[in-house]
Amino acid sequence: MTVRMKDIAHDLGVSVMTVSKALRNHTDISEQTRERVLARARKLGYQPNWIARSLVTRRTHMVGLVIPDMMHSFFAEVAKGVTQKFQPLGYQIVISNSEENAEREEEQIQLLLARAVDGLIIASAQTSGRSELFQSMRARKVPYVLIDRVPPGVDAHFVGVKNEAIGELATSHLIERGCRRIAHIRGPAISTGNLRLQGYRNALHKAGLASPAEYIVRGDHGDERGYVAMQQLLQLKKRPDGVFCFNDPVAAGAIQAILEAGLRVPDDVAVVGAGNVHYSDQLRVPLTTVDQSSLLTGEKAAEMLAQCILADKPLAPVYLFMEPKLVARQSSLRNGA
Repeated sequence: MTVRMKDIAHDLGVSVMTVSKALRNHTDISEQTRERVLARARKLGYQPNWIARSLVTRRTHMVGLVIPDMMHSFFAEVAKGVTQKFQPLGYQIVISNSEENAEREEEQIQLLLARAVDGLIIASAQTSGRSELFQSMRARKVPYVLIDRVPPGVDAHFVGVKNEAIGELATSHLIERGCRRIAHIRGPAISTGNLRLQGYRNALHKAGLASPAEYIVRGDHGDERGYVAMQQLLQLKKRPDGVFCFNDPVAAGAIQAILEAGLRVPDDVAVVGAGNVHYSDQLRVPLTTVDQSSLLTGEKAAEMLAQCILADKPLAPVYLFMEPKLVARQSSLRNGA
């Protein structure tokens, strides 16, 4: 027999409203009452009727999180931050993987919209001004927050870092460590890849150093492409003595290629990544990287989206930028430093 809130209320001698607020973690309820209600609900095997609740509140208490790579620990940390903020509010997180494919991303978002999610957090794979997708979400009055990337032509709530600053910070560090022939294994042609490349060029220009075209090689996202790109750089007549990689997985592949070539990291080639993923300090050569505050990104995006969901009308776009921080490890500390 289905257990109802009125059954819990009857057993405890409280109102149905009190039970409802306790189950929703409402601040009006004392901790003692909340614990009594939750304990009784667990004992009776109470399961909330989400369909009935959504008919009353006009909310499904589901939030969509669309990320480009579920295996990348940066996005896993983001997802953790989103979950930590939304679960206490009674929300379920539905995670979709676009696999860095713009068309698949659009399909996943449409599926989430069909499930009537209350809002979306998106790390977009869009590479051109295809803003129709985002315009359609606005037309449906579904709030969304962008993280990490900003597709061209889209003006929306955003949480992330200034990627140009990441490129400058990483490249300037290599310059400070004595590198003068600095290469860049760049990311894809999305905002993160383009801006980190620009930051790399800015740092070289400020230092009066050249950035030859052959020193910029496409590596995309993963360690395999980083490995191949680094092999290409090592074939150059003037081999680079430092390399800034688009992200940490690319840098891991680059380090593997350097070591397999019989060279030393950082003495022959210093390496810097970006992202500060959880294994960066456990590589064969611990990786210098730029921390992007991945967990905090998820938390702040969740807070921003929650405000949008609760607002009576659409809120003007807010842009929240976290400060990137260099984390220096062995892969770049050359000359005994």
